[in-house]
Amino acid sequence: MNDKELHNIDKDQEPVKLDWEFCPICGHNLPKIQNLKFCTKCGTNIKYIKEHKKLPTSQSLNPYKSQVSYPQYQPPSIYYGPPKISDEELINNKEHKLWGPSISIGLPLGTFLLMNFILGGFLAFLTFLTLDLDSLYDLISNSYFISIISIFELIFIFVPVIYVRKYLKNPTVKNGLILLGFTSRGYDKRRILKEVLIGLIFAVIGVLLVLTVSILIELILEILFRVEIIQDTGELTDDILPMDIPSLIVFCIVMILVIGTSEEILFRGFMQKGLVRSLGSKWGIIITAFSFSMIHLIGILFFALESPILFLISFLLSFLPYFAISLMLGLLYHWRNENLIANIICHGVYNTLTIILAYIFYIVF
Repeated sequence: MNDKELHNIDKDQEPVKLDWEFCPICGHNLPKIQNLKFCTKCGTNIKYIKEHKKLPTSQSLNPYKSQVSYPQYQPPSIYYGPPKISDEELINNKEHKLWGPSISIGLPLGTFLLMNFILGGFLAFLTFLTLDLDSLYDLISNSYFISIISIFELIFIFVPVIYVRKYLKNPTVKNGLILLGFTSRGYDKRRILKEVLIGLIFAVIGVLLVLTVSILIELILEILFRVEIIQDTGELTDDILPMDIPSLIVFCIVMILVIGTSEEILFRGFMQKGLVRSLGSKWGIIITAFSFSMIHLIGILFFALESPILFLISFLLSFLPYFAISLMLGLLYHWRNENLIANIICHGVYNTLTIILAYIFYIVF
């Protein structure tokens, strides 16, 4: 090899001098290294750009930077909260841990207070409009008005449905109702008819149960306190119960469609379901029945200011029948595998039969 050939080889290997301090592609600050050919951050062939005044082709990419795409490692996601229930597990979810005792009791009680707060605000607004207490009293004593304001109990459905969405993978209103037991999923027409008939039968049983418990409690209290207990329903009927057939029909429809449905979703579908998961079937049914009974007897507390004996008698006369029917509804919900079809029919028809019997009693006597 002669001197001329050596000179040509040295000329070919002479590095291109770059005067760039930053990569023209990514803007990275280039290190001051002699013969630097590639950007140390993005791998761009800087020498190629300098020589050809254009972006490098795929053949001139950084040979030291792998172009093979490997699956990226994804760190496991950390989820805080209750385990999610899939759509397939909505019916058979007894293995899932649901809301605890404090929420099971606190949310229904808070919902009850919220409903009364809203209802109180509505009545206060009517008072402000009328400025006549006598007219207001006549209005709230009207059976049609009572039927209308009963719609406020629909909040007993909205609040638990909104809360249970956190337990669902697909948090829709329908799935929330299914989780609470208000569904006919998996039920054909024959099975739905069976649940309806069971609800009707237990409604009649409930009326007989409450009547029996009431009579026994009256006899026991008369013996213990040596007083004669007279159930005066005349004033109650005049103030609350419907006085004509059309209002009676409206009242009964509201009892079945609104009262029975909303109270069963809140107390059996939410409260009892959560307590059974946490405390077992026995205590879940008992605590739910006790809470349900106490909520319906808040008005009796005013008797405590007048006479402790009167309060005790009134409390026992009302609490034990309520507790009996509540236990029956809790056992029915447990027996029907936490489906509310039979419970809603039973509760609504029981209330309807009670109103009809009171109406007949008032008309006859």
